[in-house]
Amino acid sequence: MTSAFEKLQKHLKQLPGLGFRSSERIALHLLVEKPARLPALVAALEEAARAVRRCTRCGNLAEADLCDICADEKRDRAVVCVVEHVPDLVAVERSGAYRGTYHVLHGKLSPIHGVGPGDLNFAALHARIEAGEVAELILALPNDVEGEATCHYLTEQLPRDR
Repeated sequence: MTSAFEKLQKHLKQLPGLGFRSSERIALHLLVEKPARLPALVAALEEAARAVRRCTRCGNLAEADLCDICADEKRDRAVVCVVEHVPDLVAVERSGAYRGTYHVLHGKLSPIHGVGPGDLNFAALHARIEAGEVAELILALPNDVEGEATCHYLTEQLPRDR
């Protein structure tokens, strides 16, 4: 294969869930089978890179300072569901049953992997709690050692008068 093809495949392989074969299939699909789709994909990636950022309140994906959920006046801002990643938020939202807001940590504590409290979105959550915005926290983190450690850390950091 060409060096440009191998470079594309290498970058695709770095995406979560894509191994050698999957990245090879996608690269071949875009370059050989459906090359007309490539410019639209490149444009969408460039637009997303320019426009999408983290919500300043909760860490969700947003195109303004606040995401659509934080900006929704009908949401119960006093109830906050803490999740590890944005896809976790999407899964809860898909149920349609939850009408509170969220807080995305963008990971979980993992000393083995060098992830400490300073690496996660704890400061914004702490600020929301200190401002008196939060009456109830729902910890929707994974049931593994790191998830449990993160839950423990969060509960230890909560003000004792609440």
